[in-house]
Amino acid sequence: MNASYKNNYKKFFRHTYLVFAGMFIAIPFIIDAVAGVRPQAVSFFNKSLADTTPLIRKDTGKIPKPAAIPPTIADSTQLSKGLDTSGGTTVDTLFIPKISKDTLDAPVNYKAKDSIILVVSDKRFYLYGAANTKYKTIDLSAEKMNFDQETGILEATNAKDTAGKLFGGPVMNDGGQSFESDTLKYNFTSQKAKIYNTRSQYGEGYIHSQQTKKAADNTIFGFKNGYTTCNLDTPHFSFRARKIKVIPDKLVISGPANLEIEGIPTPLFIPFAIFPITQGQRSGILPPQYVVNQQKGIGLENGGYYIGLGEHFDLTMRGDVYSYGSWSLTGSPTYRKRYKYSGGLNLSFANTRFGDPAVKSEFSTSKDFRITWNHSMDSKARPGVNFGAAVNFGTSSYNKYNVYDYNTRVNNNIGSSITYSKTWQGKPYNLTMGLNHSQNLSTRDVSISFPDATFTVNTIYPFQPKEMVGTPKWYEKIGVSYNTILRNQANFKDSLFGKQAMFDAMQTGMQHNIPISFSIPVFKTFTLSPGINYTEYWYTKQFNRKWDPNKFNPGTGTNGAIDTAYQAGFFAARDISASMSLSTALYGMYQFSKTSKIKAIRHVMRPTLSASYRPDLNSKNYYELQYNKDGDKQMVSKFDGAIIGVPSPGAFGGLNFGLDNNLEMKVFSKKDTTGNHERKVKLLDGFGINGSYNLVADSFKLSTFSLYARTNLFDKLNISASGNLDPYQVDNRGRRLDKYVWQQGKLSLGRLTNASISMSTSFQSKDKKAKAKEEKIDSMENVQGADAAFAAQQRQLQMVRNNPGEYVDFDIPWRLDLSYSLSYTNTIIPDSGGVVRRITQYVSFNGDFSLTPKWKIGLNSGFDFTNMQIAYTNMYISRDLHCWQMSINLIPFGTFRQFSITINPKAGILRDLRINRSRQFQDL
Repeated sequence: MNASYKNNYKKFFRHTYLVFAGMFIAIPFIIDAVAGVRPQAVSFFNKSLADTTPLIRKDTGKIPKPAAIPPTIADSTQLSKGLDTSGGTTVDTLFIPKISKDTLDAPVNYKAKDSIILVVSDKRFYLYGAANTKYKTIDLSAEKMNFDQETGILEATNAKDTAGKLFGGPVMNDGGQSFESDTLKYNFTSQKAKIYNTRSQYGEGYIHSQQTKKAADNTIFGFKNGYTTCNLDTPHFSFRARKIKVIPDKLVISGPANLEIEGIPTPLFIPFAIFPITQGQRSGILPPQYVVNQQKGIGLENGGYYIGLGEHFDLTMRGDVYSYGSWSLTGSPTYRKRYKYSGGLNLSFANTRFGDPAVKSEFSTSKDFRITWNHSMDSKARPGVNFGAAVNFGTSSYNKYNVYDYNTRVNNNIGSSITYSKTWQGKPYNLTMGLNHSQNLSTRDVSISFPDATFTVNTIYPFQPKEMVGTPKWYEKIGVSYNTILRNQANFKDSLFGKQAMFDAMQTGMQHNIPISFSIPVFKTFTLSPGINYTEYWYTKQFNRKWDPNKFNPGTGTNGAIDTAYQAGFFAARDISASMSLSTALYGMYQFSKTSKIKAIRHVMRPTLSASYRPDLNSKNYYELQYNKDGDKQMVSKFDGAIIGVPSPGAFGGLNFGLDNNLEMKVFSKKDTTGNHERKVKLLDGFGINGSYNLVADSFKLSTFSLYARTNLFDKLNISASGNLDPYQVDNRGRRLDKYVWQQGKLSLGRLTNASISMSTSFQSKDKKAKAKEEKIDSMENVQGADAAFAAQQRQLQMVRNNPGEYVDFDIPWRLDLSYSLSYTNTIIPDSGGVVRRITQYVSFNGDFSLTPKWKIGLNSGFDFTNMQIAYTNMYISRDLHCWQMSINLIPFGTFRQFSITINPKAGILRDLRINRSRQFQDL
């Protein structure tokens, strides 16, 4: 090849390269000018124009049909010629035109798994395979999308797999609203959408619509709709309505609606429906529940109105009305101030009518009330100060005529407490004040203590220097403290509440206590603790008792009883004692062979021995009282029955002794394959004996022995027992003789005067969702804390007690709780006329089990061995119907009998939509 030919070849190659380079530079601008594409689209898509050239599908080798949409692109820059007048030469000048009116006000991001196609001539984009488009708050996903730039409409559809099954349907999320459909069309310009065969969720509810229109303000209009709380694609039930309107975050409103169950219309029609979807407080009507009561007739219960009064306060009013004329009204306000306090009040009035008003001899009424109040204070609100209240007070017959749940019926005792406490920061002072109330609904006895106060000065060391240097001297360990108790109490029948007799029964007392003590180690393993204790009692009433042979004794049914008179005034009693105690701990261990599964058993003994002296400063306050017609007498105090206690009679100078034991063993864990891991098993958490011996007494020098034991076997069986042994003999009338029981030749520590034992255990199968439930409870505690809203949820447990079958846990296949209690007394009670022996036994059990994963049977019951009868029994059967639940509750026998069957949705928004049939019977 000659040089001339080579030069021509190089020139040709250079010119060709420049032409192609110029074409590649100019093509984007030519396309922009022809298609009218806006320059913002490149940033919207985050892709180059080269990516938008038509693609050939790999599977067919053809350009696919339009199916998906990309966002719009703005007009590109235009290249034009300009004239430079200064130099007379022509130069290229770049002009940026005005943005089109249809330009979007926010970027659009898109992606697709399979392919993205731009057809320039049609001004359309197509996205295939798990396509996703995001614009402002809208997030749209579908298998296929296509976008028409001229109309600004995006269309999203599903696709069919090789088996002909639809998949990848459009899912649109917009500001918390979710839509699932077959086809969706969205206009980017007007921001309106039309959706076909859609399923959307609002709070706990779901709306299935044949066609849906979404306005620019997110208001939804549905055509041929169904509202349900069932989360299945084909719901078990729904309210069918031709038209529905959804106001975002507020309401779902429909016209006439018909209830369908399993796709079958029912005769139940409603003229309109309003379903709230707003979070937070909303005032509204609380629908009542239909019941049938043998005593009160046909009734409507728990109907009322809820009033939301802002962030800090709300009020719930509920009422019951019955065909026989009985009624009740309950007001329940709650209040809260975050990080300060929260509380709630229930005030109930009830009027129960019995018999026929036309027959006055058979007609009566019972007017009752009940007040409950709870208040809690945030510990961080005022450090060192706390105020709390838990009040439950009412007439004894309120529960009898107005409460039907198991727990309340079997519990005859209610109580209240209101407390205020203050701790001075940096000082040893503590003050607690309060009001306490206890009430026995069976005997109608009421006890109220107010004001109740305790002031304490913690132990201070007056001889201890501010800065300790070296080993402290013995006297530097001397500690002094002070404690005073103020009690004001009235015991009366509930019919006397607020009357003069209640105030006449009030008694006041005050107790002061000053202990002085210190401890020093001796002999390395022993601790010596000397101490002095001074106590003073102040009374405002003195009890004068005497035997009256002519007074009727209801206990024996004959004449002869103790008559009690009160003497008002100021009375004082004092007591002082000095003591010195010595204590230590002894350890013993027995080790087994290496082949044994038990490695060792350890026994720990903690003996204590003390010497004390107490002079007789109260002999004038004790006297002998005859307590039966046989002339038997017993030493009693003028202040027996006082609310602050009484000092012990006589002098004491002797020894106090005690022995506490602990027994445990070490075993090899089966879970450890190496066999080296050990675990401790407690055999007895504690068991021991306490007593004393009075060296200066003229008779009965040895005290009774106090025994106790407690353990938790295998972390399943809780056992606790206690009792008292009297080491002295008694005659045939139960009077003590100054002779020990072992002097009769019996190998015994004494006669059992009282004892009690209780056992309880619980078994259940593994909870399938235990971890998820714990996380939910933790999140509730972290979010709500001591807020009154959480307290209101706790008060809703009353509904659980009323209908336990509606609140069973289907995640636990079976559960069983057992408890047993036994008590025995054999003592002389003067007011009863002599020796009284009592034995009470009671066993209670409750549990449930699943016949199938959807059927559960439960039972709460017990047996009273004292009266040999079955205790209050409640049986229930529950059926899980997915989005509904059925429960049957039965109380088969007893004073109060009840039968009810309830079918209701699980969702809270439809909780009051229930089918209920109840029957209640009561023995009057």
